[in-house]
Amino acid sequence: MSQPDPPYKRILLKVSGEVLMGDAPFGIDPATLDAVAEDIASVVAAGFELCLVVGAGNIFRGVALAGKGMERVSADYMGMLATVMNALAIQSALERRGVDTRVQSAIPMEAVCEPYIRRRALRHLEKGRVVIFAAGLGAPYFTTDTPAALRAAEMGCDALFKGTSVDGVYTADPKTEPGATRYGHVSYQDVLSKNLRVMDTSAVSLMRDNHIPIVVFSIRERGNLLKILSGAGVYTTISDLKGPV
Repeated sequence: MSQPDPPYKRILLKVSGEVLMGDAPFGIDPATLDAVAEDIASVVAAGFELCLVVGAGNIFRGVALAGKGMERVSADYMGMLATVMNALAIQSALERRGVDTRVQSAIPMEAVCEPYIRRRALRHLEKGRVVIFAAGLGAPYFTTDTPAALRAAEMGCDALFKGTSVDGVYTADPKTEPGATRYGHVSYQDVLSKNLRVMDTSAVSLMRDNHIPIVVFSIRERGNLLKILSGAGVYTTISDLKGPV
């Protein structure tokens, strides 16, 4: 008896900058970077199409600096530039593993990466390349959640995977509330109305309006991404329907 086709073929993976720190207090931990790249490489080798958005919290937090007196627009642009640094680091780690990768930036900087061009990005995905979207939307006042949701919609992704340090969405913060329980499935509306803080409300609303499920999982567990894409693993699905769609 043949195995059923995976529910997702093309995904966008959203990774926070903090993930790349590993156990370090700042910057990029080489071992963690390699582990994340290894997981992505295994997904590509299995035949899935993958694009990626990475944050910059390991290098620079524009919101935090703006709160300490820096002008918000300048702080946000600095954060966007930091996402390009992380994107280039992931690109290098992937290419060392033979994974063909392109970085596209919403802020043009042709000397180091491509400008964001939707049709070109789609062509890269069709050819089996990983596309890393950097510099957010190229505009201030957005975290990387909203660009991740927008790119997932623009690329026609089957799901947005958010890799975090916990294995799904909980009723409360499991780090501070030992009695918190994990949702197997939760609706977009419940995420918004219960203020579960999975992603920015604009990102969740965009995924709801485009019927793209959000899969929240622990990226710190090695091999977890491929395991979930293959129908196993522990995660939470956010959608209007229960389970993968």
